[in-house]
Amino acid sequence: MKGVLVEKDDSGIRAELRELDEQQLPEGNVTIRVHWSSFNYKDVLAITGKMPVIRSFPMVPGIDLAGVVESSDDERYQVGQEVLVTGYGIGEAHWGGYAELARVPGDWLVPLPEGLTLRQSMAIGTAGFTAMLCVMALERGGVTPEQGPVLVTGAGGGVGSVAIGLLSKLGYEVAAVSGRPEAEDYLKELGAREVLPRSDFSEPGKPLGKERWAGAVDVVGSHTLANICASTQYDGVVTACGLAGGMEFPATVAPFILRGVTLVGIDSVQCKQPRRSEAWQRLVEDLDLAKLETMTNEIQLDDVIKTAKNWGQSDHRGRVVVSVQG
Repeated sequence: MKGVLVEKDDSGIRAELRELDEQQLPEGNVTIRVHWSSFNYKDVLAITGKMPVIRSFPMVPGIDLAGVVESSDDERYQVGQEVLVTGYGIGEAHWGGYAELARVPGDWLVPLPEGLTLRQSMAIGTAGFTAMLCVMALERGGVTPEQGPVLVTGAGGGVGSVAIGLLSKLGYEVAAVSGRPEAEDYLKELGAREVLPRSDFSEPGKPLGKERWAGAVDVVGSHTLANICASTQYDGVVTACGLAGGMEFPATVAPFILRGVTLVGIDSVQCKQPRRSEAWQRLVEDLDLAKLETMTNEIQLDDVIKTAKNWGQSDHRGRVVVSVQG
């Protein structure tokens, strides 16, 4: 089988596309012929070694995969069944989606939801799944379209793009935050009502600001998250699912004890199966698949290493899917 393998030795980390032996696959009771994966910033870090996201070597990266069951010792999954996997440490601690075969525990699998193709499931991937978890958290917190606008940071990225598409289809007014002025037309096509500059949120701010947002989806963290909380309406809900701007949270308790703001952490990696299944079903129902296609670009498995190395020099919007079988 062909796959991308990342190895580490005294000279550092290197990634190579090579022929792998099926016997090298890790433990698991279901083997999948991978048709599609996705490309995420975490995969960039794994392949380039810019951050230590890989926890054991050698490793096949790719934090998402979708394909067809090749063999199964799990009675829930039959040969020929279409399935997907996101999270659970694949591509970091367990071989992931950038190889023609994968082997995982059956407990990690999600049957491909009716209404999605394998390619569409990877256009959604971890990013879109995370966006759906954020939307569900806003709903659980009582945020409705009538209460006011919902802010989405990192709007041009995978989570942000899908979040805008979901929220706009559900009737919310969406304000998008982006550091790329040239992305404004793209974001408004996805459903954003207005586009705000990243600089409005990235610097240290006041403990409390004007009440503006009924809810928010934040992928940035740091000062951005603190400023969002400070300007969220009474009883508003802020979901935090990323740390692109830093892991720190330089805020005060003022928004929480004076305005009843709720800050909800979103984890897509170890998300429990009932909520995982609900989120995938909601994606089928609430995501405009035509909009999903407009935010999706496709590369081949042969392109993965080059794409990772050139990531910082390119303008990336939305989602990137990887055709594994070619």
